[in-house]
Amino acid sequence: MPNVTRADAVAAVRNPLAFIAERWTPTPRTVQRAALAALVMSVVIVVTGGAVRLTGSGLGCPTWPKCTADSLTATSAMGFHGAIEFGNRMLTYVLCAAVGWAIIAARAEKPSRRGLTRLGWAQFWVVMSNAVLGGIVVLVGLNPYTVAAHFVATSALIAIATVMWQRTREGDGTPRPLVGKSVQQLVWFLVAASVLLILVGTVVTGAGPHAGDSSEVERMPLDWETVSKVHAVLAWIVVSLTFALWFVLKAVDAPKGPLGRTRDLFLILLAQGVIGYVQYFTDLPEILVGLHMLGSALVWIAVLRVLLALRERPQASADVPGPSSEPTLTRA
Repeated sequence: MPNVTRADAVAAVRNPLAFIAERWTPTPRTVQRAALAALVMSVVIVVTGGAVRLTGSGLGCPTWPKCTADSLTATSAMGFHGAIEFGNRMLTYVLCAAVGWAIIAARAEKPSRRGLTRLGWAQFWVVMSNAVLGGIVVLVGLNPYTVAAHFVATSALIAIATVMWQRTREGDGTPRPLVGKSVQQLVWFLVAASVLLILVGTVVTGAGPHAGDSSEVERMPLDWETVSKVHAVLAWIVVSLTFALWFVLKAVDAPKGPLGRTRDLFLILLAQGVIGYVQYFTDLPEILVGLHMLGSALVWIAVLRVLLALRERPQASADVPGPSSEPTLTRA
């Protein structure tokens, strides 16, 4: 084990990230895997949060930050619901660890990439603020508006994690568009429709039958079936925009990157649509609702990957001295 001097210890305490970065250089693949781990955990937290709601365990731990007024953890007397809710809270620490690993790997990469580090810290602060919001959700008895905000914040986390994962696999050069302006505008319409789809989806949840707990929980004062139909219409708009984008990309002989990601999005949307209609006509079985929540996260990631595929970012090239402007002497 190398000797650690007093100066090393002081430096490690003052700025641990800088201390690590001076002594460790991760490979690009390590940085990519760290960013991917943070993205995967942001999706896992969506699924486990859905499990909390679908099992009626939303108030399994009736207070926050402790599980009960007298215990930090769930007790055996709290049964299944307490274990589910407390387990989901513990997974937040795993998510924090994954985000922390992404921050450390990005900070230590050589040459330094400040943009990557900022994306990692952005994830960290979203996780922290969403943890507080999750506590508020419990303290206000699963108010549907706070539950919706909780899910929207997680979607924002997924968006940042997706961008960071993409950025680890490209350079820091000036972005170069791979498609024309009209195609870019079509994709931005697709992104906007997807955001609206997610927002209306939270309203479907807030007005629907799965309140998150077996007790009387406030619901949004809206007709659930009407909101579900609006959600379905928006889903078809997203599907139509995706198909139109695929057709346009084929027509203009676009690069394989945007075309392949558009195809992937289309397939995920079809699977998500099948799950959505089956769950609607079978009275919302919990397992299908959970799969639909997973599908929602995957659709959002796929939409963002289409957007990010519209440009390429090469490695930033070092300045190469041009030919000298001084006159040269030639022999007569």
